[in-house]
Amino acid sequence: MSTVDAVDLGRRRFLTATATVVGGVGAAFVAVPFLKSWSPSERAQAAGAPVEADISKLEEGALMTVEWRGKPVWMLKRTEKMLAELPTLNDQLLDPRSEMASQQPKYAQNANRSINPQILVLVGICTHLGCSPTFRPDIAPADLGPAWKGGFFCPCHGSRFDLAGRVYKGVPAPSNLVVPSYRYLSDSRVLIGVDPETA
Repeated sequence: MSTVDAVDLGRRRFLTATATVVGGVGAAFVAVPFLKSWSPSERAQAAGAPVEADISKLEEGALMTVEWRGKPVWMLKRTEKMLAELPTLNDQLLDPRSEMASQQPKYAQNANRSINPQILVLVGICTHLGCSPTFRPDIAPADLGPAWKGGFFCPCHGSRFDLAGRVYKGVPAPSNLVVPSYRYLSDSRVLIGVDPETA
């Protein structure tokens, strides 16, 4: 084999490898947008699919949080004492009977603002400017005063909500915390984002 043939063979290998690499890069540029088109759009992701929550290990008086549509959703297992205190606060609340229909589904427009009286399901976003309140189950703490019987306190601007998510009078928040649509799949499983009627 002559030197000329050896050089041509080396060039051929180089050109073949280069063409393969360029072709592979080109295929990737075509494939990525194509495969990405299979993913849900940002609009669809923002709409949010239902989220299932297991409340089997939720203890009385405890709060758990799941994320739905990019928002925290709280599930509070209220004690009998917590439930008994709710009616005693009505005269201090802006909307004690939850008459603003947009704040909860019809099936949660009741004294407990829930399907199951013991389990409260709320979107954990203050209705004032969108901060996330803190869960304050303590009774009569020094910073909230002797009349405080437990609830949610927004540290951003001082809004207060009771253990049904109902807003107190005279605070910046204009309405109760929102109850999302939800239904029970079993005694211990809750599906957030779906009404019972659509089951």
